Amino acid sequence: MDRSSLISQLERHAQVFRALLADLSTTEVLWRPAPEKWCPLEVVCHLYDEEREDFRARIRSTLETPEAPWPKIDPAAWVTERNYLEQDLSSTLRGFLEEREHSLVWLRAQDHAPWTNAYIHPKVGPVSCELLLTNWVAHDLHHIRQLVNLRYAYLKAHTTVPLDYAGNW
Repeated sequence: MDRSSLISQLERHAQVFRALLADLSTTEVLWRPAPEKWCPLEVVCHLYDEEREDFRARIRSTLETPEAPWPKIDPAAWVTERNYLEQDLSSTLRGFLEEREHSLVWLRAQDHAPWTNAYIHPKVGPVSCELLLTNWVAHDLHHIRQLVNLRYAYLKAHTTVPLDYAGNW
């Protein structure tokens, strides 16, 4: 898949996230189907942090200084360290969407960058810029699926009518 197509997908995904998270009740924002699962607020906080500190930062690092260690991240720890459950969904979503726009502008300006660069990861070996960009799109799709599943599970848990008429989930 070409780079411009992947960047366009990232742009479209921003609108999907905006639509999936519009007008959620306070209850739904914090609802999770099981104690170990994330609620929609935690997903958005994760997306916001990943946008700034993972994909864009690591692609930039790999394009500019592929031999330098990547910026350290710890998404699992961030949930508690950064108090995800105490954040505000609207402002976090707005921050994520603003960061996504910065990412898109930056990515589109990288036409003549060395996209063949790869970082040699100590555990997984070479990680190319193409791999990072493609996995950024896949990461979005993973969390879009997660949010859709959360929205469906919330509906199912809060209705007294069967949902089988809609089709098999």
